Amino acid sequence: MPTLRWLTRDDDVRAAESVPYRLLEEVPGLGYGDRDAGNMLIQGDNLEALKALLPYYAGQVRCIYIDPPYNTGSAFEHYDDNLEHSQWLAMMWPRLELLRELLAEDGSIWVSIDDREGHYLKVVMDEVFGRRRFVTTITWQQRTTRENRKVFSEDCERVLLYCKDTEKFGASRNDLPLSDEVRARYSNPDNDPRGPWQSVSLNAQGGHGTKDQFYEFVAPSGKVHQLPNGRCWLYTWPVMQEKIADNRVWFGTSGQNAPRQKKFLSEAKAGLTPNTLWLASDAGTNDEAKKETVKLFGEAVFDTPKPERLLQRILHIATNPGDLVLDSFLGSGTTAAVAQKMGRRYIGIEMGDHAVTHCAPRLQKVVDGEQGGISKAQNWQGGGGFRFYRLGPPVFTEDGQIQPDIRFPVLAAHIWFSETGSPWTQPQPLTPFLGAQGGKGYALLYNGILGDKSASGGNVLTRKTLAAIRAAMGDFTGPLTVYGERTALSDATLKAEQIEFKQTPYDVKARK
Repeated sequence: MPTLRWLTRDDDVRAAESVPYRLLEEVPGLGYGDRDAGNMLIQGDNLEALKALLPYYAGQVRCIYIDPPYNTGSAFEHYDDNLEHSQWLAMMWPRLELLRELLAEDGSIWVSIDDREGHYLKVVMDEVFGRRRFVTTITWQQRTTRENRKVFSEDCERVLLYCKDTEKFGASRNDLPLSDEVRARYSNPDNDPRGPWQSVSLNAQGGHGTKDQFYEFVAPSGKVHQLPNGRCWLYTWPVMQEKIADNRVWFGTSGQNAPRQKKFLSEAKAGLTPNTLWLASDAGTNDEAKKETVKLFGEAVFDTPKPERLLQRILHIATNPGDLVLDSFLGSGTTAAVAQKMGRRYIGIEMGDHAVTHCAPRLQKVVDGEQGGISKAQNWQGGGGFRFYRLGPPVFTEDGQIQPDIRFPVLAAHIWFSETGSPWTQPQPLTPFLGAQGGKGYALLYNGILGDKSASGGNVLTRKTLAAIRAAMGDFTGPLTVYGERTALSDATLKAEQIEFKQTPYDVKARK
């Protein structure tokens, strides 16, 4: 397969490996609404944030949408969109690698881009995801007005679509709902009790038919119908007779017209196969998005924001209610807002200060039931909530050891949320047993929680430390997940004790 070469490629394709694992530390005062909703807003460098999410969400994200800087040569207020070409590629490669690892088996990633870097991005994504995982390129009509100040009026952007597994994505993706335009094609001029219908041709190209599909016949009105040159009937004569008897062939109100087949709305496919040309009338425009952001913030936050209707269409195709959506270039927060209104869970990552000044306030308004964008179409009345995080310190030292200043409660809260999706209430006094939820218990042996920091002591799962965990479990007797430095118990003992052991803090820390 062809590969793309640039100045720093050899270093860039290994960059994700060297990114440190960091903790995500909650900032309670910036969260809002129902903290148990499973939604996360993260402020920080998205490369480090993605690495921090990997141990907890690898293989869990159903849909990723990103709108990275386009490298247009313009200077945006919130992004440096004037990166030199090789720097842009260096930025994208490691992020795409981590995003790939976060995708579920039936998941998909959608990337907005224009033609300046779009073709290079296609080659990079072919390498990172594999050419067989390429689904299509969507052309989105981003504007309906003409730009007379340019050589060509640039009216469209692209959305590159890749998936983790082509067959699984194809089987799980959703059709688009029937539009009013499509429904308007159906009527019922003969008052058929089966309801509205539309007529379609009853003949096809002659080269596709058998000899039994070439014939003339007499209609109930007595008129003889012959085939047009080079055509054949869709059905053999016996099948055609059955269709006529069942009132599924339409000869017009006079009964003299050429025969056409009746297709009933009640029997039609529930939706439409998504196409690759998304018109502004269906998916909105940049101008529509600017008006949405002005209404929300009193200003246009970005030069080319994406409208809620574009994200609505993507999430409708790619996800179902309850699925997890990720946007690591969150911008003004559109993806998270749309996910919330559509009943999806979300993780949004934004580096700049406007994670606090724009994203969080926007999502607060969504929780409170704001009625802009797709709210009316989704019958959005408010609800839900999110937790706000910032990147904490690296978990490991350069030689792979856990940082000595990582505190037990910080790591415990993070592990609890990753396992249960709910906040951890710190007990007093602290014990290695974090609690139980959904019939499963969770424990952490870390930072001398049992008062023993020796190499073979309190951070290692032994029969002694297991007894201490059991003592703190109270009445709970179900299966147990234990995080620790290592385990001294055999596989047979772990199985007998219903224990799943995970290396503290990440059993995926050796993943590349």
